[in-house]
Amino acid sequence: MIKTTNKKGLSRKFQRKKVVTADYTHGDSRKELDILITDKRKFQLIMTSPPYNMDKEYEKTQSLEKYSKEIEAVIGKLAKLLDEKGSICWQVGNYINPKTKEIVPLDIFYHQLFKKNGFILRNRIIWHYEHGLHASNRFSGRYETIMWYTKSDNYIFNLDNVRVPAKYPGKTYYKGEKKGQISGNPKGKNPSDVWNITKTEWDKDVWEVPNVKANHKEKTIHPCQYPVELVERCVLALTKENDWVLDPYAGVGSTMIAALKNKRNSLGIERFKKYIRVGEKRVNHFKDGILKIRELGKPVFIPNQNMAVAKKPDHFLY
Repeated sequence: MIKTTNKKGLSRKFQRKKVVTADYTHGDSRKELDILITDKRKFQLIMTSPPYNMDKEYEKTQSLEKYSKEIEAVIGKLAKLLDEKGSICWQVGNYINPKTKEIVPLDIFYHQLFKKNGFILRNRIIWHYEHGLHASNRFSGRYETIMWYTKSDNYIFNLDNVRVPAKYPGKTYYKGEKKGQISGNPKGKNPSDVWNITKTEWDKDVWEVPNVKANHKEKTIHPCQYPVELVERCVLALTKENDWVLDPYAGVGSTMIAALKNKRNSLGIERFKKYIRVGEKRVNHFKDGILKIRELGKPVFIPNQNMAVAKKPDHFLY
């Protein structure tokens, strides 16, 4: 069911709920955020992938100056909605000038806007993926970034929830009072700011999360869908069970599903009803236990040499 906002707002309705929820609000983010502010809502995590100004179905390319003003207005509203101990995770790639083909790294572009609104950058996380559009006049882009901001120095960070196995669990101190004792944390190591969620490649310390392309089990009609597992580590590290997560550009609900999967409440704002219909179907399928989601930490598939796709044609040089 699509939930629409009204003059009375939404918070009392949501606050009365005792079970974990994942709900959509249909409308433009700028207007819907104002309603949430009036209703004094607070969220522990705001995670989203905003429009890139790339002339997709849901946006039209405009000057960077105009785009900047619109996005800064949204960031200002999010600052009012974020809990004092909360975090914003802002997943972005690059803007490519349609005329000159010049690349503008959006993480650098956005950083000044967040700074103006009092946010503190905690990490710039690299998300690496193997597949995407192939370039011929530059190197093919194969990563995007997640910018993690907080409002203050007092914020939630559950490191133990997201530790990864140590590369050298038997390593010991080589001098001092602890000489000969195990030096690593028995709970695992910090995954660093260049993440690898796969179970078999811990030594890389890279977020090896496949992007959602045609053969990805989570693929829907959305042209720029990000995978559920990309959101999960942020949810686990930066919130507690029953906390609230907001996605102001919810699309087909990947953030909401990641929150629901980990017993967090979520609210997604989306202006296209067709994406809401797909997202609600995904949420319902998750609740019914039939939604296809790539498992958190599943190794990236590597074809063996006997498979047709791995065999090099004779005319290939490399």
